[in-house]
Amino acid sequence: MSGAAQTLADTHWPDVEQAARRVLVVPVGSLEQHGPHLPLDTDTRIAAEVARRACARRPGVAIAPAFAIGASGEHAAFPGTLSIGLQALATCLIELGRHASLHWPGTLLVNGHGGNAAAIEEAVRTLRQEGRSCAAWHADLPEADAHAGRFETSIMLALAPQTVRIGAAAPGDRRPLAELMPVLAASGVRAVSPNGVLGDPAGASAGEGERLLAQLTAALNRALDALLGSVSPEGDPPEPPRGHASPEGDPPEPPAAGLAQRRDR
Repeated sequence: MSGAAQTLADTHWPDVEQAARRVLVVPVGSLEQHGPHLPLDTDTRIAAEVARRACARRPGVAIAPAFAIGASGEHAAFPGTLSIGLQALATCLIELGRHASLHWPGTLLVNGHGGNAAAIEEAVRTLRQEGRSCAAWHADLPEADAHAGRFETSIMLALAPQTVRIGAAAPGDRRPLAELMPVLAASGVRAVSPNGVLGDPAGASAGEGERLLAQLTAALNRALDALLGSVSPEGDPPEPPRGHASPEGDPPEPPAAGLAQRRDR
């Protein structure tokens, strides 16, 4: 068994059909400003890398291409940011989960961007209501600064140092996120931080980034173990649950109402 994680983008369909299939892992990120020093796809890179590390040496687990544009309306005032909003993201993930369930008994959404959380939880809730095995894991470091600060900068120095403009790194608004949320919800990040940083990148290092990646990978491993424990060890896909689009094109069941509201311009 190869030590590398199985990535669908590099795989041919007969190989997928012949392999064990238990859980499909879907990284979900964003394309949004991360201060003047980090690339726009920082969240996507982190989600994809943690997924790659956690899925290595796991038979029956495959990684889908990352969902690279999410709900980033709070960063809309910064050029380069692209967002599809919460409702569109939830709908896309629901449809993806419905199709994935034709071939994998379980789906795990690996989220690298906090602004995606409400859409991802709505997708998980809907898919479970339809009888599918689906879970979400959110890249969360409780002690971390909110956005493009020391923690994300350290991870990117470990993961893709060539993308980090360390000379351009500068502090932004360092108040706790809870204190900033009313203004962020009303006016977006640029209203409180002209450079887009919520925190301070000072002191970031690749060594710290590797420690943080290991911490995130361990947490994702626990979530993956829990989901694997709930699906068939043989990897046989279940009978199609209700709510998926048929090959003949019948419309899928609409998603459940009640998506949590968040500002997403």
